[in-house]
Amino acid sequence: MTQDEIVQTTSTPFMGFEAGSTKIRQAHDGRILKFVFESPLVRLMKDYGYVDNYAAGAERRDNKMPARTIAIHRYYDPADPAFGDGRKPSIPDAAAALAQKILDLRDRICGTSETARRDFKVYLVAHSMGGLICRCLLQNKTVTTAEVRGMVDKVFTYATPHNGIEMGGINVPSFLSMNDMNNFSRTNMAKYLKVPKDKVNTLEGSGFPEERFFCLVGTNSRDYAVANGLSSFAVGPMSDGLVRIENAYVDRSPRAFVNRSHSGHFGIVNSEEGYQNLVRFLFGDISATARLEIAALPFPPEIEQARKRGKRIASSYYIEATVAPRGAYTYDLTSRTQAHASAVRREYAELFDKDGNLSAAARSPVLFSVFLDSSKIETGKEVAFSIDLAVSNAGYEIDGALFLKSHIPGEYLFRNTLVLFARRDEAKQWKLRYVWADDRWASGSKSEADLIRLGGGAVGIEQDAASVFSIPLASAKGFTANLAISLSAWQ
Repeated sequence: MTQDEIVQTTSTPFMGFEAGSTKIRQAHDGRILKFVFESPLVRLMKDYGYVDNYAAGAERRDNKMPARTIAIHRYYDPADPAFGDGRKPSIPDAAAALAQKILDLRDRICGTSETARRDFKVYLVAHSMGGLICRCLLQNKTVTTAEVRGMVDKVFTYATPHNGIEMGGINVPSFLSMNDMNNFSRTNMAKYLKVPKDKVNTLEGSGFPEERFFCLVGTNSRDYAVANGLSSFAVGPMSDGLVRIENAYVDRSPRAFVNRSHSGHFGIVNSEEGYQNLVRFLFGDISATARLEIAALPFPPEIEQARKRGKRIASSYYIEATVAPRGAYTYDLTSRTQAHASAVRREYAELFDKDGNLSAAARSPVLFSVFLDSSKIETGKEVAFSIDLAVSNAGYEIDGALFLKSHIPGEYLFRNTLVLFARRDEAKQWKLRYVWADDRWASGSKSEADLIRLGGGAVGIEQDAASVFSIPLASAKGFTANLAISLSAWQ
C-alpha cells in the first residue's frame, strides 16, 4: 500500500472490514431494487451476536470481554505517523504482533479460569496480505510458540496472494520494495513462511489442518480500479485485478470462486458471496466436495472420422460449475464459468490416450468444496443445494490446424442443473438424493428423486468419516462421467 492508502486504512476503526456495498438487482416483477450489504462486520454482529472490542473510543482493556468478540489486528498502525514511527512492519513483525493480540484476548476473555484458557480458540479472517500474516504466524516457528499456534481453530482468507503476485506473467522481483511489493515475491515469501520456494502456496511445516484453511478467490479483474486500472491491466484476466486465480489459494485447501474484484465497490470483502462462504465455513456443519470423473468425451462426426483416418487430434474442454444453497437469491457460494474466465480447463490428452482410452493418470478435476449449515433449513429435514454443470469444447485441431468450419458456438457436450438433498439419519449415516432440475421440479415428491447408493474412497479435500456418492452423468452426444460427491460432518 502507498503511504496515503495506509493512512486512509488506519483512519477507519475496522481496517476496511466495516465497508459494505449497495448495488441494484432486478426483482421478480421486473422492478429495479437496491440490494444493501452492510459489511461482514455488521452482519456478524446482527446474525451471530458478536460485539467489537471497542468501548468509550478505545480498545477494551478490561477482563470482561465476551467470548463472541471481533477484534481487529491493526498491524499497519506503526506505519502511520499519527500512531507510530512511520515504518512499515515486516510480515514476521506483523505476525508476532498478531500472536501477542491472541494472547491478550485470551487473558481478557478467560481471566484466570484454567478450563477457559485451555479451551480458548480464535478464528482468523483476513484480506489480501493479512492472509500471509496469518500463514507466517502458523508456519514460521520463530514468530511465536506452539501454544499460540494451537489457539487458531480456522482461517478464512479473502483474495490472498498465497502464491505471490504476478505482473505481466512475471512474479514481482524481491528487490522491488515500492509499496512493500517485495512481500509478494516468492523468494521473500519462502523466507518468511519458512518453506521451499516452490512450495510457498502450501502449509508445509505448520501442522495446521489444510481443510480448516479456506481460500476465497476473486475472478473479476475488470472492476479493480486501483492505479486507474493499471493493476488489472498488468495482472490481466483470470484474476481479481491484483491476484491471479491460480495464485489465490493454498494447495489442498477448500476454496470457492466468486466474481468479485480484489477491493473497491465490487470488492470481494464487501460482498454477499464472501459473507455466505465465511459464515458457513465458520459455523456450518456439513462439508461437500465434488470431483468430476470423465469416462467419455465424444468428438463431432467429422472430427471422429479424421481421428479414425490417423489424423492427430488435439482438443481442450471447459468445465463449469456453479453452486448455491436452497433459498439463495442474491449470491452463489462458488462459480467457475467461461464468462468469468474461471472455468476448469482440461486437454483431451490429460484424460485419454490417442486411441480414445481413458488414461490411468487422468486428471479428474475437483469442482468445488463448499460448506453448508443445517440450522438454515426452513423446509423439510434436508440440506439442499444446486450445481449448474456444463462441459463444452474450446476448439479442435487436426494435424496442428485449428478446425472451425463445423464449429457451432454454445454447443455443449453436457449441461444440466443438479439439485442435491442431504441429511444424516438416526444412525449418523449420510443419505443423499438428487434431481436433474432441467428435467423435473426439484421441489417435487420424493418418489420423483433418485436415491444414490453409497460409494467408497476419498474425494478432494480429505475429511474424517466422509461418505462418497457417485452420480452418473450422460448426454445424447455420448458424453459420460461420474460426479463423486463427498459429504462429511463439519465442526
